[in-house]
Amino acid sequence: MKNDRSILNANEWRSYDFKETDQNQGVKPPAVCKPFPENGIVINLPRPENWEWQQSGDLSKLIRERVSVRKYLKDALSLEELSYLLWSTQGIREEINQATSKRFVPSAGSRHALETYLAVLNVEGVTPGMYRYLPKEHQLLFLYLPEEFSSMIVSSVKGQVFCSTANVVFYWSAIPYRMEWRYAVASTKLILLDAGHVCQNLYLTAGAIGCGTCAIAAYDQVEADKLCQLDGEEELIIYIAPVGKKNREL
Repeated sequence: MKNDRSILNANEWRSYDFKETDQNQGVKPPAVCKPFPENGIVINLPRPENWEWQQSGDLSKLIRERVSVRKYLKDALSLEELSYLLWSTQGIREEINQATSKRFVPSAGSRHALETYLAVLNVEGVTPGMYRYLPKEHQLLFLYLPEEFSSMIVSSVKGQVFCSTANVVFYWSAIPYRMEWRYAVASTKLILLDAGHVCQNLYLTAGAIGCGTCAIAAYDQVEADKLCQLDGEEELIIYIAPVGKKNREL
């Protein structure tokens, strides 16, 4: 049985008149980042210029050794290391305008439709709970600490228990309209490509600091959205990846 493959076929989009996109109709673009409450609890992350450590490993070695890791040590992740992972995957290098930014991963039209949520379990100086990364400010926004936190994480990934043993679990959401505003029917494919770019950066940078990760596409949509307090329509989880300290011999 063949599935609908139209999303993969660029010629399928030719019938759409891209002059009809909201961008070409003069509609105001969506913001480059999701807003947050002014009175929210935030944690300032160490900035690159202030990191006191150096990541290890040259790029060729990291690429050769890239594997999915599902067993983690109990050692804590430092705040600097978490800062490095967030900066590398969704940090903003340059804000072009209110709707466009340059980051350390590519995105069609620099739209960057993704947001990063974190289930923090074992990070030095950070209270366990759910957080959202604020890329413009390079901060963590505390959301809440769920009851039965570990079991909710496991439920969100369809029973994959190893995720609850990680230091932190990355949940990437998509805000589709950020891409739809410019690319309309082509947006779904472009958003999914963006997610791949982000996760590969996580693999490489995690390896550079002695950590491992495992990309997860087998997740429960309702449970993952619920954990991150998303509506599942205007914003929804599309990719998950736990990160944990690994045995150096792996």
